[in-house]
Amino acid sequence: MINESLILDPESLLDSRESSHLDGEKELKALSKARALRKGKLASQDIRRARLLQLKLKMEEFLSSNSNSTKSQFPVFLEFYVDTIYPKRKLFAQDIDVNPISLSQVINNHREPKEEFILRLIIHSEKVYKNVCLFQSNTWLEVYLKDKFMETISSEKKWRKEEGKHVRVFELV
Repeated sequence: MINESLILDPESLLDSRESSHLDGEKELKALSKARALRKGKLASQDIRRARLLQLKLKMEEFLSSNSNSTKSQFPVFLEFYVDTIYPKRKLFAQDIDVNPISLSQVINNHREPKEEFILRLIIHSEKVYKNVCLFQSNTWLEVYLKDKFMETISSEKKWRKEEGKHVRVFELV
């Protein structure tokens, strides 16, 4: 049987969360507090795994996108990776046998990573992701190369004129 008060008062059919802006804010705060409590109960290992999975998905999204962003993503992803796993970047540098200053310069986009750096990063991430999820070993290299490709294309106006001075064609095909 239908309650007649509901038919006479259509406002009562609305969800209580929509009854007032103040109530909505209170509920949002309560939800945020509940999420924070739940997150606080997660083991640090679970948080690390979730962040590594998030990084993998972000890298795959970057590689599959047609974005023409001129901002280099390799250092951003590297920083996220290192800071997720290690409390101090110096420890990561030790684990892959690179100078901590070099690591800092790569993360801050002041220096290009050397080939050995990328190769060690590939081996390191294979070992780290082994217990997290399937991770393609060439992902780091692909991200780095896509960055270089996009940087070269976006700066063509800068380099074309100067480099063109060094190019001659003696025989036309």
